[in-house]
Amino acid sequence: MSVRPSAPSPVAVLKPAAGRFHTTVTVAGMDCPHCVRSVTEGINGIAGVCAVHANLASGAVTVLADREVAEAEIAAAVDEAGYELVSY
Repeated sequence: MSVRPSAPSPVAVLKPAAGRFHTTVTVAGMDCPHCVRSVTEGINGIAGVCAVHANLASGAVTVLADREVAEAEIAAAVDEAGYELVSY
């Protein structure tokens, strides 16, 4: 019997390279996979964002970008998707 190594965590894939912006925010109101997709797509629409990972259970959303992304930009994208940014 062989044991397969576990797949890397999506958060591990988002480790920032030198010169990259990395932050984790908390979003309220996500309660299904569609919610996660809406928030992720909204934040991915911000210029410079390279990757987004949203955790449905905790509401944590990790953002990796080529530049510093202002809280107001993330909050606007989250709000437009119909959710609320509760911590930055």
